[in-house]
Amino acid sequence: MSTFRLASSKLAMRLFSFPTSLRGRFYSLIRGSSRSAWFVVSRGTSRYRHFTANCPVSDRKGTTICALSSGYGKCGVAVVRISGSRSLDALKKMTSISKLEPRRAFLRKIRDPETREVIDNGLCLWFPGPHSFTGEDSVEFHVHGGSAILTKLMQALSRLQVHPAQPGEFTRRAFYNNKLDLTEVEGLADLIEAETECQRKQALLQADGILRKLYNSWRKVLSESVASIEAYIDFGEEDNIENDVVQNAHHALRQLMRELEKHLADGRRGEILRNGVRTVIIGEPNVGKSSLLNHLVQRNAAIVTPIAGTTRDVIELTANISGYPVLIADTAGITEDIGDIVEAEGIRRARSHAENADFVVVMIDALKCATSGLTYKDYIREYLSSLGIQELLAKIGRERFIVIANKKDLLKEEEKRHLDNAEAVLISCRTEDGFQDLLRSLTDHFSNMYDRMNNNH
Repeated sequence: MSTFRLASSKLAMRLFSFPTSLRGRFYSLIRGSSRSAWFVVSRGTSRYRHFTANCPVSDRKGTTICALSSGYGKCGVAVVRISGSRSLDALKKMTSISKLEPRRAFLRKIRDPETREVIDNGLCLWFPGPHSFTGEDSVEFHVHGGSAILTKLMQALSRLQVHPAQPGEFTRRAFYNNKLDLTEVEGLADLIEAETECQRKQALLQADGILRKLYNSWRKVLSESVASIEAYIDFGEEDNIENDVVQNAHHALRQLMRELEKHLADGRRGEILRNGVRTVIIGEPNVGKSSLLNHLVQRNAAIVTPIAGTTRDVIELTANISGYPVLIADTAGITEDIGDIVEAEGIRRARSHAENADFVVVMIDALKCATSGLTYKDYIREYLSSLGIQELLAKIGRERFIVIANKKDLLKEEEKRHLDNAEAVLISCRTEDGFQDLLRSLTDHFSNMYDRMNNNH
């Protein structure tokens, strides 16, 4: 038996040689999803702070809660949701409904349970547990969205010992009642926060359990490998155990390790999907960077003047380009003729942002390029060298940057022909000529970027 234990010990040593981050995920998968430790995947961001293990859950267990589910502000219809053991009792006392059918809407007068004053005419729905979002008995009131109506309705519910819900408490109850797992909770949060079509699609996949299925497949591999090793240790001397069971388990774990490493090395995929492609506009002073930013975000966000060096600091704004979330940064113009310490710091920040960007927009002056006496390639080579980003662009590859030649409106016909074969998008920020071509080019780049991330995931 010592031979078998030696083999398993060697396998264990190989497992302990895995990176710490992977080992931790192995342990979590073997143990399964713990209902008391979901802070492990909450990512530690403020966005998920109400989903941590420190929440006061125990003192609210068994209470009935309510909340406005449709968002604040005046609207045609507002939805107030109730969850807990007193839900049905509250519905009956406020509507006098004698016969209820689950998941069917009833139009009723909703009354104050004490004064019998009519609060509003609205739709009422009952969802008996466990067939509800939270897994508990639940009720929904669909009423008119005036603030006075909602205030009165919440006051009436409070007199029936229905308490206002804490942030995220409905989702937390759904989690503890096995209606959602952690990946679906995160997907739901992302779906609510989604502002672009790309974010919506990705969040919907996660909310539907695509990550849960992936993690369950990993857990199955781990469980089967552990079972095989244990069987080999305990019964390896018997004829009914195959000799290569350890090798098969080791092969399965190595394959799983490669999948985990690929999953972790996602190039900030999740961050890009949530926050947008970090895009930096870089170029010499007075080339039109701030004007381009204003056009892309469709408002006058950055100050535009004919004076070179107007932009001193980095200005970051979000934009939706053909359904792709983009975080665009306008930077100070880069020049060798530095006027003061403030301009020098602005240039340093511009280069720093370019180094950390997902995508770089290089802006050039089309008139200067056309009248320089150089070929386009020679001009760009010297231009990038003067900006100090030639090595950076060579490292990130052609897929992650674009050259935009501004001031097209100043070119004569022969000067335009000089740029016919240029690998640049020719635009005019003043007349907006060429902007459709620019948007198509940016869309193609972002689409390819997201496709590569999805294929590598």
